[in-house]
Amino acid sequence: MEPEAGIPIPRNPSLLSWVNLSKNLILAYQSFGVVYGDLSTSPLHAKLSLLPNQQAADEELSAYKYGPSSQAVASSPLKSFLEKYKRLRTALLIVVLFGACMVIGDGVLTPAISVLSAVSGLQVTEKKLTNGELLLIACVILVGLFALQHCGTHRVAFIFAPIVIIWLVSIFSIGLYNTIHWNPKIVRALSPHYIIKFFSETGKDGWISLGGVLLSITGTEAMFADLGHFTALSIRLAFAFVIYPCLVVQYMGQAAFFSKHLEITTGIFFESIPEAVYWPVFVIATLAAIVGSQAVITATFSIIKQCHALGCFPRVKVVHTSKHIYGQIYIPEINWILMILTLAITIGFQDTTIIGNAYGLACMTVMFVTTFLMALVIIFVWQKSVLLAAAFLFFFWFIEGVYLSSALMKVPQGGWVPLVLSFIFMVVMYVWHYGTRKKYSFDLHNKVSLKWLLGLGPSLGIVRVPGIGLIYSELAAGVPAIFSHFVTNLPAFHNVLVFVCVKSVPVPYVSPEERFLIGRICPRPYRMYRCIVRYGYKDIQRDNGDFENKLIQSIAEFIQMEAVEPQFSSSESSSFDGRMAVISTRTLQSSSSLMVSEIEDVDVSNSIQSSKTLTLQSLRSVYDDENPQIRRRYVRFHLPPNPGMDPAVREELMDLIQAKEAGVAYILGHSYVKARRSSSYLKKFVIDVGYSFLRKNCRGPAVALNIPHISLIEVGMIYYV
Repeated sequence: MEPEAGIPIPRNPSLLSWVNLSKNLILAYQSFGVVYGDLSTSPLHAKLSLLPNQQAADEELSAYKYGPSSQAVASSPLKSFLEKYKRLRTALLIVVLFGACMVIGDGVLTPAISVLSAVSGLQVTEKKLTNGELLLIACVILVGLFALQHCGTHRVAFIFAPIVIIWLVSIFSIGLYNTIHWNPKIVRALSPHYIIKFFSETGKDGWISLGGVLLSITGTEAMFADLGHFTALSIRLAFAFVIYPCLVVQYMGQAAFFSKHLEITTGIFFESIPEAVYWPVFVIATLAAIVGSQAVITATFSIIKQCHALGCFPRVKVVHTSKHIYGQIYIPEINWILMILTLAITIGFQDTTIIGNAYGLACMTVMFVTTFLMALVIIFVWQKSVLLAAAFLFFFWFIEGVYLSSALMKVPQGGWVPLVLSFIFMVVMYVWHYGTRKKYSFDLHNKVSLKWLLGLGPSLGIVRVPGIGLIYSELAAGVPAIFSHFVTNLPAFHNVLVFVCVKSVPVPYVSPEERFLIGRICPRPYRMYRCIVRYGYKDIQRDNGDFENKLIQSIAEFIQMEAVEPQFSSSESSSFDGRMAVISTRTLQSSSSLMVSEIEDVDVSNSIQSSKTLTLQSLRSVYDDENPQIRRRYVRFHLPPNPGMDPAVREELMDLIQAKEAGVAYILGHSYVKARRSSSYLKKFVIDVGYSFLRKNCRGPAVALNIPHISLIEVGMIYYV
């Protein structure tokens, strides 16, 4: 990645290493406040997607190239086996969605149990509060926690990090004091001899007790998931040198205290706090519980964003909350849904034991599914042997299976809660994915014939007016059926047509240099192009107002590339919808095909010749008046003085420039998806009721694609799937 303009880059190697270390230390500091988790829901570098929109060009992305370049992407028998059978891929999708939904359930349960456990410390004091008073305090804290989310992870982390550091110092000090004061011999418990002795003496009861023991390791599933917030090194530094030693010393201190106070069976942490420091520690404990909740809330935002990018969650508003740390996001709708569900759990159960049973099962299920997916990553992404992956899988599954089996015994005592929550979210995800897949399949099997387009001639049988029409479609190849609907229902169309497909590819990030794929549809006189805009499932689609300009620049680069490179020009004779080229869009000024002049003025439209009607101009003027904070940015393109340029290329570039100055319209199909009459009752219910309900109540595609409403044209069409 290139450095940001205006920022000097140190060239001294020692200085560079110091800069990197400083950055990781800062992130490590922040990670005390927000070390969040999600699930490895990333699709594998294998063709396991159920949505058939992958292209060979996607596999040429630099993000696909993992590890040394000498490693060849060999086609393993397991990979071929999974790619061959659709049912296996569907089963894999269900497993991934189940794990993802458990993380969301974790995001509901963690705030409830953390805050309720913290405020329960008030019952240890002499003046005990009633359950109703404790519940009211917990609910107020929870509402405040969710209301704080809009500030973003960056700000929340700097607010919360000092709290966690003070909390860690407190529990370390109290644990050390209790160990020395009550039973220094407790350090012997670090020996694995005692866990073997424990199970040999307790048997089945010891195994069942693991359902409660696992609550001491919850949060480990929420460490390494989306490294967009923090680097792996920063999290390792924070965990290895601060968090782990503090936790071990605190648990030893509790054990030492308990060994001398066997009559105390509940609230051992608050009982073990020395009276002189009880209230300061209680306040810090409450604040630390809020921080622990913040970790999983952030994880939920990340996992839902990734599920949406992969076509497994309805469209939601994703807000990028940091200009400096890439990947920190906030989703308003999910935030308030989590708050409502958390309050319902807190008010409904009012018992940390029941909520703890549910919480433990959710955490262990996340770990169990993550281990399975990690084994697949070892095979397909790291390209290691199946034996190594199997050894990894069975070693960790044996350990996790013991804890999970114990947690499953608590299903009647509250463990059913994450299962119900996961089932609800899973139904939503699968219905959305199923409907999206059926809609895409309809487009794929009802593409417009190129022979029909060629038969219409360059005019397409209608009036071609000045301007650029951006026709949005989910198809990555071919002309969508809705285009014929446009042609037969609209009396005129733009001189230049660009079929735009915005899609997610199965890699975390796509660099700006590889974002655009440009190609041609039909011969040159038709002035029809295709643009595929590729994003990784962790990429944030920002609305910076530069899309139109980058698109024009990319098409111009493609036109010139096509003229000078034989593989593109020769493809015109054999296929009119074939080869595409990756066009770099790093900087607008880097274009060699077009010269750029930039003007920033709300009245600049008066100086630009445009074919827009007076009504549209007046509407834009009203829009500008109502949005004074938005500074409209106009870019004009010019052809460079190049006498050697091919006349046909010059003419096509001039047509492109004139079309841009005439105006750009965004054309989108307003689709209604319905099940065929011959479909089963279940399919009719899923499509006509479930999928239709989700489409009507989620964000519209125009909003999700950042399409300016003033330039939007929508044409309705019914899809019978």
